[in-house]
Order: sequence, then C-alpha cells, then structure tokens
Amino acid sequence: MFDLSALGIGYGSLLMLVSMILLLLTGMQLAMVTGLVALIFAVGWFGIDALPLVTSRLYSFVGSYVFLAVPMFVLMAALLDRSGIARDLFDAMKVVGRKVRGGVAVQTLVVAIILASMSGVIGGETVLLGILALPQMLRLGYNRKLAIGTTCAGGALGTMLPPSIVLIIYGLTASVSIGDLFKSAFLPALILAFSYMAYVLIISRMHPEYAPLPSDEELAQDKNTNYFKALFFPILSVAVVLGSIYTGIASVTEASALGVVGIIFSAWVRSELTFDMLKESAKATMSTCGMIIWIGIGATALVGVYNLMGGIDFVEETILSLSGGSVMGTVLIMMAILLVLGMFLDWVGVALLTMPIFVPIITNLGLDPVWFGVVFCLNMQVSFLSPPFGPAAFYLKSVAPKDISLGEIFSSLLPFIALQVTVLALVIFFPQLAIWWK
Repeated sequence: MFDLSALGIGYGSLLMLVSMILLLLTGMQLAMVTGLVALIFAVGWFGIDALPLVTSRLYSFVGSYVFLAVPMFVLMAALLDRSGIARDLFDAMKVVGRKVRGGVAVQTLVVAIILASMSGVIGGETVLLGILALPQMLRLGYNRKLAIGTTCAGGALGTMLPPSIVLIIYGLTASVSIGDLFKSAFLPALILAFSYMAYVLIISRMHPEYAPLPSDEELAQDKNTNYFKALFFPILSVAVVLGSIYTGIASVTEASALGVVGIIFSAWVRSELTFDMLKESAKATMSTCGMIIWIGIGATALVGVYNLMGGIDFVEETILSLSGGSVMGTVLIMMAILLVLGMFLDWVGVALLTMPIFVPIITNLGLDPVWFGVVFCLNMQVSFLSPPFGPAAFYLKSVAPKDISLGEIFSSLLPFIALQVTVLALVIFFPQLAIWWK
C-alpha cells in the first residue's frame, strides 16, 4: 500500500481536504465522507495498527455523560413543536404589539426568545414562527421582506440562547464547562435579539407603511386571550431549565431531563398529551440525534487521525504565519474560515472538524476558550442565515406561502446578517461582553 506519510503534513493536509471536497460533490453524506477519509489516512499514514487508536477516540465521544443533554433538549423542542404551547404563547404576546408600529414583529422576536430558551434548536422554532407569525404579519400588511427576515432570524436565535445545542456540542469538543458557556452566551444573545428589535422599530418608524397598526376589531379580539394559561407553562419551563443550571441545583444533563418532564406535564395539564404526540416526538428526536452522532463519529475519527499526523502544529504554524503572529489576526483568520465552512457544511460538522484544532491554538495564545465558544456560536448564527445553504431559510421555505421564493428569503435576511456580523465583531473586540461574570 502507498505510504501517505511520505507526502509530508503539508501535502497530506491538502490531499485530505481535496479528497473530502470531491467525495462531498458526489452527494455522499458528511458523516460517511469524514469516516472514509479518516480510515484511508489512518491506514495509509500509520498502517493497520493505528485503527485501535481511532476507535478509542470514538468511544470517548459517544460515551460522554454530558452528551445525554442533546437528545433531551431535542425532545423538548419536538414536544413543543407538537403541542399548542407555542401557539398560545404567541397569542398572549399580542399585548406587546397592540399599539406600537412594528409591534407584531417585535412580538415575534420576544416569542422567539422564549421558545429558544425552552428548546435550544432552530429547526422547530423557525417552523413554528413560520406557521404562527409570518401569515399574521403578511395579513396585517407588513412589508414582505421585513416579515420574512424577522421570522427567520428570530427562529435562528435558538443557536445562541441557552440551552443552545451548539454550545453543548462546542463544550463537548472543547472540554469546557457548558454551564460557563451558557452564562457567557446569555448577554451576547440578548444583544443580538435586541438589535433585531431596534432594527424593526427604526425601519417601521422610517417607513410607516412597512408595519401598519392593527385595527380596533383585531385589538378587541386579543382581549379574549387567557394570558395565565398561555404564559404560565412556557415561563415555568424556562425557569426550571435555566434556573436549575444557573443556581447550581442541577447539571446541564439533569436540567434537560427536567425540561422534558416539564413540557410533558404542561401538555398533560392542557389535555394535549397523546401517545401519537409522544411517538412522533421520539421519532423526530432519534432522527436528529442520529444525524448528530454519525457526523460526530466521522469528524472525531478524522480529527483524531489528523492530530496524529501532526495536523494541529501544522495548522497553528500556518495561521500564525498568515497573521504575522498577531493574536487578533489569528482569531480573525479563524472566523473567516468558519464563515466559509458555515456556508457549505452543517454546523455540527464545522464544530467537530475545527474546534479540536482551533481551541488548542486559542488556549496557547492565552485566550479564553469559553469566550471563543460564544464567538464560534455567533459565527454559526451567521451560517444559519447565509446563502447558499442557510438551514433557517430552508426551514422557513417549507412552511411559507408558495409565492415566497428561497431567493426572496435570503434577500430578506441581509439586514439581519449584517446585524449578526456587527454583534460578532463587538464580542471579538470586547470579550468582556461574554465573560463579564468571571
């Protein structure tokens, strides 16, 4: 067999990258691509005796106790998606948008914050808002791009707000406290959400025709909403999950289980709990977690092999030479790499492929890996909305009216992407926005 180690780490890295790109272009799934490339390079670089080292890394990944939090939070989102909790929450929050121009869009963002704090994933939240909020804003005569952008960007806030699955996966790969990540991400997430709200209010004031006020008849209908029923269970769920984590009563894994119990109890009290609901939620959870685990297995194997090849030292030397040894230049180059990868790869793959390489470099530079986790999460926020493969846009397209094209969704997201990049820059240049509590 050809000895790949004769190529050297530079050409070996290039061959590994080209191999992945070519296999991805064939339509092969990322998990299969990374696993296959890892296998080829492990045997070709070190020989057959290196395979046990690869399998030992896989076991440590799938055997992590904290990883149990992922299916729990995904199950929370699936149960929320299939109950009426989100619908009643949206109806109750109409009080926010009653007499304020652009208020229904702000209401949508407030509901997005609450839903994100309950689930931690963007798929179900974006779909829910696409079903609940987008038709209402269009019916009220809101500007189409404002309505589409607000709905899609708001739905993606689950990436940033605790209990974010992105933060959990980062914590697993970077070996940092997930509780610390949650504390650090909270303020930047709120800054991002409030920047969306400020944009909506400013654009609505500058262009009143973009956001007409509700009629008296519609305001009268809002009085029939049972605010206690609509607000009690969502607020209770958020308080149980985040409150138990921040106060130290429960670990992240334990809090995720409490959240599932809370949503099931809420659905039971509301007479919405059925066997079909539980079955469909479990199936959706298994599908999502299966995808995450398989990508994780492939990426962990690939990164493990690359590390054995001397990849981390090579990448560190390359980035430092490109940045001229500047710490901030190194961070900006990493951000550029993540932004490009995020346009084409799923965030799970980006995290598991890059963080085991980037985090040791960040640590060697004397930077805080918890801060870098928040920066990474903000970067993935951009990737969720960015063309050509921004997943939030595709989620919204699946439930949007047929006359709304994918191109219109992406063009509607441009102001919100600009806000995301602005907040990302703020947290990069002012780290205390994330680690103020330390």
